[in-house]
Amino acid sequence: MQSLTTPLFLIFALAVIGYYLAKSRAMQVAGGDIRGLVSLPHQHALNTALATVVPPTAAVLLFALYGRFADTGPSWLFTLVIMGLGVTGFALSLIGIKTNSRARIFAERWILGLLIFASSIAVMTTIGIVFSMLFETFNFFGQYDWRDFFFSLTWSPNFRGNSDLGIIPLLWGTLYVSFIALVFAVPVGLFAAIYLSEYASPRMRSIAKPAIEVLAGIPTIVYGLFALITVGPLLRDYFAEPMGLGQSASSVMTAGLVMGIMLIPFVSSLSDDIINAVPQAMRDGSLGLGATPSETIRQVVIPAALPGIVGAILLAASRAIGETMIVVLGAGAAARLSLNPFEAMTTVTVKIVSQLTGDTDFASPETLVAFALGLTLFVITLGLNVFALYIVRKYREQYE
Repeated sequence: MQSLTTPLFLIFALAVIGYYLAKSRAMQVAGGDIRGLVSLPHQHALNTALATVVPPTAAVLLFALYGRFADTGPSWLFTLVIMGLGVTGFALSLIGIKTNSRARIFAERWILGLLIFASSIAVMTTIGIVFSMLFETFNFFGQYDWRDFFFSLTWSPNFRGNSDLGIIPLLWGTLYVSFIALVFAVPVGLFAAIYLSEYASPRMRSIAKPAIEVLAGIPTIVYGLFALITVGPLLRDYFAEPMGLGQSASSVMTAGLVMGIMLIPFVSSLSDDIINAVPQAMRDGSLGLGATPSETIRQVVIPAALPGIVGAILLAASRAIGETMIVVLGAGAAARLSLNPFEAMTTVTVKIVSQLTGDTDFASPETLVAFALGLTLFVITLGLNVFALYIVRKYREQYE
């Protein structure tokens, strides 16, 4: 098995050399007067560099994708092929330098190809994620009945066999924690957005908006520690124990509240941008008819911005469903069906981590279930994102 580091380094070095050689050759062909060239020297140089680099790089990327599925590595023959592609592109582009050569068009085509590839990375990544989980999910359902997975009320994995792998308790915990997080984050984030966009002075806005957005940059593990050390004991001592609802610091309420704090900047920032997009003329018209500022916000601004706000809430819900560290430290790891928010529960993401932690056998259903859980979670969050985009596009009004 050969390494591709050296060939790629040589190809990039050849591209740099080709850039300067093509520039020099273009000047020679023009007799020192660039007015005789259809394309400028630097355009010939760019075309040569791109023709040298792009084909070998594309070949390497395609082989990397093929090698991932075929479990093969680069050989000396493939190394020779990519070197040949680079040298061929280098030579043909230099030979093609003439006074009437339209190198600018060729260079633009190379750049267009690069831009198309860059824009397709997200699509290819999504496809790769789906297929990487689909294969293992099919293996799992080949060993475990899908009806027991989707409809069983018990989650009790046992690596010695005879496991109960029902997803319903995990989905319940996921949706319960996410619901509490959204109940806390949506009003706070929306009210913060209304204040910043409608009431705050420019000076206050310049201070408050970055301060709120700092919450989005805090690592989730820090939120988890905050839930474990501060929020959990506080809820246990002042709410759960006095009300007779539990004695554990790890609970759905703990994880939900801390997750809600994390989601505030997602809701407030998106809602603030959407509210600011409502034309000022609509506000002025409402105020001119005698409405108060609060009435204008309730009856004009919010209805106009509602589709975008709904989309922001659904995107925040997708973020909450996929959260892991806050739930691990704040809600515990018990898979149960309960309405008591002060009991410990767990979510799908936590169990994905636990099933793939330690020495695992990727042929057992107890390990493969993590991929089925991941695919289920992916479908749920994808559905929420698609629904959010649908709502925004269907009901969004275009303002001049």
